Amino acid sequence: MAIAKAERLMNLALCLLGTRRPLSKRELRGSIEAYLEAASDDAFNRMFERDKDDLRELGLVIATVDNLDGDTGYLARRDSNRLPPITLDAEEAAALGLAAKVWQQARLAGAASGALQKLRAAGMPEARDPYEAQHSALEPRIPVHEAAFEPLMLACRDRRPVVFDYRKSNAARPGTRHVEPWTLECWRGHWYLAGWDRDRGAERVFRLSRITGRVRSRAGSFTAPVPDVVTVRETVESWAGETATRSARIRLRAGSGYPLRARAASVRELGGGWDELEIPYGHGLGAWLVEFGPDVVVLEPADLRADVVDRLRAVAKG
Repeated sequence: MAIAKAERLMNLALCLLGTRRPLSKRELRGSIEAYLEAASDDAFNRMFERDKDDLRELGLVIATVDNLDGDTGYLARRDSNRLPPITLDAEEAAALGLAAKVWQQARLAGAASGALQKLRAAGMPEARDPYEAQHSALEPRIPVHEAAFEPLMLACRDRRPVVFDYRKSNAARPGTRHVEPWTLECWRGHWYLAGWDRDRGAERVFRLSRITGRVRSRAGSFTAPVPDVVTVRETVESWAGETATRSARIRLRAGSGYPLRARAASVRELGGGWDELEIPYGHGLGAWLVEFGPDVVVLEPADLRADVVDRLRAVAKG
């Protein structure tokens, strides 16, 4: 089936690229064997629309033209589907090769590999890493395990509103969010989405690992302007206390909470399987501490302790 579809797409692309005038659906159906074998006109129309969308997704620019007889015609003009000369030096080629390796574990791996092959075929110089011999075992990776990544990436690209269920750190059950997605960014091994929360009428940042269920697309356009610069990292850092000017003291169970230990200004053994840590205190620290459950006890300040206790009680009540 995959081979048959690939052959059908190739034949359609060749027809659209080889014609000097727009071809109607009727003419395309008579020129491509797979379309002639369609069981009905409806089956052909569905097949053709899917194929046309697939070719556009692959990068083929297909023009739609109204013919004099009232029919709609299609063609792919060669000047619109021809890349300009590509001139990359060795350093630029190395940067592209490095970027392609980063996505090796994600669904973008095939697209990245295919793009590199096309660029090399067009004359891009072979990228040589001067450190490859010494550091061949070290390669960059951006892990993408969340199922929400790909649909959100496509929604950001197409400026398409989405709906998903999201579980806050202090909530036992997820709630539905209606979001206009702006951009995705990876920070400290976690992926975050920045966008406009329609229900709250404000900009929000969502951690992908807390999205439950399927991301659903919605028709319509964005209702809020997309900012020129979306500061996802700065927003997440402020929520996590990265830009904090205060300090908090917590007790942490020995052998746990390594992300907290990595950010601690000081660590002191208390004995009995507990350590005392001094960590930066900023907005959002309470929500982060709740994630460590019974392994963390807040000592001070009092407002942070009260915040964590309230969040834990809310989770316990369900």
